[in-house]
Amino acid sequence: MLSFRVTTATMFLSFTVLALFSLSPQLGAQEIRVAQTEAEAPLLEEKTALAMHGAPALAENFNHFPYANPKAPKGGKLVVALQGTYDSLNPYIVFGVAPDIGQKYVLQSLMARSMDEPFTLYAQIAESYEMPESRNHISFNLDERAKFSDGTQLTAEDVAFSFEMLKQNGKPYHRSSFSAVRSVKVVSPQRIEFDLTGSQDRELPLIIATMPIFAKHATDPETFSNTTLKPIIGSGPYAFSEISPGESVTVKRRNDYWAADLPTSRGLYNFDEIKYDFYRDANTLFESFKAGLYDYRLESDATRWVNGYNIPAVANGTIIKESVPIQTPKGMRGFVFNTRRPVFADVKVREALSYLFDFEWVNRNLYQKTLKRSNSYFNASELSSNGTSVSEREADLLAPYLASIPDDILEGKWRAPNPDGSGRDRSMARKALQLLHKAGWVKDGEILRNSKTRETLSFEFMVTSVEQERLAINYAASLKRLGVICTVRRVDDVQFWRRISDFDFDMIQWNWPVSASPGTEQRGRWSSAAAARTGSLNYAGVTSPAVDGMVDALLSAETREDFISAVHALDRVLLAGFYVVPLFYSPDQWVVYSSKLKHPETHPFQGVAIESWWSNQLN
Repeated sequence: MLSFRVTTATMFLSFTVLALFSLSPQLGAQEIRVAQTEAEAPLLEEKTALAMHGAPALAENFNHFPYANPKAPKGGKLVVALQGTYDSLNPYIVFGVAPDIGQKYVLQSLMARSMDEPFTLYAQIAESYEMPESRNHISFNLDERAKFSDGTQLTAEDVAFSFEMLKQNGKPYHRSSFSAVRSVKVVSPQRIEFDLTGSQDRELPLIIATMPIFAKHATDPETFSNTTLKPIIGSGPYAFSEISPGESVTVKRRNDYWAADLPTSRGLYNFDEIKYDFYRDANTLFESFKAGLYDYRLESDATRWVNGYNIPAVANGTIIKESVPIQTPKGMRGFVFNTRRPVFADVKVREALSYLFDFEWVNRNLYQKTLKRSNSYFNASELSSNGTSVSEREADLLAPYLASIPDDILEGKWRAPNPDGSGRDRSMARKALQLLHKAGWVKDGEILRNSKTRETLSFEFMVTSVEQERLAINYAASLKRLGVICTVRRVDDVQFWRRISDFDFDMIQWNWPVSASPGTEQRGRWSSAAAARTGSLNYAGVTSPAVDGMVDALLSAETREDFISAVHALDRVLLAGFYVVPLFYSPDQWVVYSSKLKHPETHPFQGVAIESWWSNQLN
């Protein structure tokens, strides 16, 4: 049932009006009307669901998420595997490599996100919230039943503590967002208020609602930013049970999980134990799956998907292959130019080098023609600018920057360079050379040199897997024919993550996935502020007023129409900057799993939700 709560601000305004009438009877009519208008502002309604745009899809009294089976049996064990290693259990700090097991199963947020909607949240730790239409303030009312795994009650003090830790020591994503919060007030053990005045970010209330809540009594603020293998205390459905550094992490389902009967939990978190095993290389990881050492695998290698599972276990049904359609936008996967490096500072150089990636050859010879070419930062969705010309809304947003955006991008006709598939397309090489000549690079025998400094056009491509290495070597060979020296260097996971956190690279391969409701994370990927912030995802070093303006526009959009226009505009200015060599995407999600696992009949539109699966081998 919806209810209304008299807020502190409303009470203050009421008393203000009484004081005005008693102390100043000579107030003018206009002054009195202003005071009365403020006092008569409607009380804020308590709500249990919050959507970024539009209305939540589920009714207030919904029983469970559409992709969950409330009758799913509890029990059994799920084993998954990751390539690499880990040196921390806190996935929210800048340094260190942490698996997402704590993020998904141990820690919990004020509200839970539905995987069947672009960006909609439903009551969890917070049983309700209050927020005006302006979104310049939000208050959360906590569920008195919420408890951490050690039995301690979760209160507003824990929420305030978590906010402060993430603001001061968390990843740039949280630090940037939370720095826009004007103030935080703990009103009572079950109520906390956030003043967002001046933030100009309509997504900020949702970011706050999805922040992880740490236990204040069990977390040392002095060491929060340090890597640690000490188990994190959370309020989620699982608690850490076994930690083997560098080898495995196991969590165990809580019998006393306070939210087990909430609609946001019903039918989810069905395994008694979940274990993450770690493997050093991709081949060992794959062979271990075929040997039955773990249960569930998201396949990313197209060749392996097509040919690697021609094994008896698949033929007899012991292992199941499933291609799951993904209805969310496909993000940008590309070779990333670190524009902080002088060699990539000129946009003409970056555009020129993009002509040398032969997608058709790569797709045919390495990926069995299973992939599609990336032509947008929001591929295969209504958020992509490809195929649409600039609208009136976009034109207004882009007005100061139109001269810097090529006509084909403005018209929605731009496509990533597409060589003929021979691996030696001379027409593409000629186009690249023309651009390089304009940028001051000339052929000196078999080498390209700067016409003024005589330095060679050379850089290092840092990779961390066999698949990345294979693509980089192919690209380097194409560059060599043009006179560009590209050295491919493979490093281990730990070195890779540390170097990219410090932006210590020339070129890397990276994938920026995207949801159906891109938001604040776009600042962390593309803003000028993020370009200088260690640990951000702005690996390309983008520092563009146009990009900053379009990100601000999408965050301040109040309607879906304005939002789409802003995202289209952001897509265009990113494409015009040629910050990456666009690669490709898979139209589906490739899932391979043991037949002892079962999942609901339908998957959410965002893709597979493993938390909704269960074991079918229970007695």
